[in-house]
Amino acid sequence: MVFSTKKRFIAGVICPKCSAMDKLQAYSEEGADFRECVGCGFKDQMRIGSSPREIQTRVNTTEEEIARQISPIRIIDPTDK
Repeated sequence: MVFSTKKRFIAGVICPKCSAMDKLQAYSEEGADFRECVGCGFKDQMRIGSSPREIQTRVNTTEEEIARQISPIRIIDPTDK
């Protein structure tokens, strides 16, 4: 349960049915989270799963992992026989 039982508008969200902006309310009912459009009456249960996996960047990669990825290359001169 992420939301409270009190209905609250979600700013900047677009309704998936009528495409109206700022018309969705989020609330919790009997342990389940719902969203509802006050414009068209669309209502569905939100199923929030596990948090998404963090994208690997240079900021959250350790130096050891970077060192394992580095491999030297050898440039071969095509004119050398």
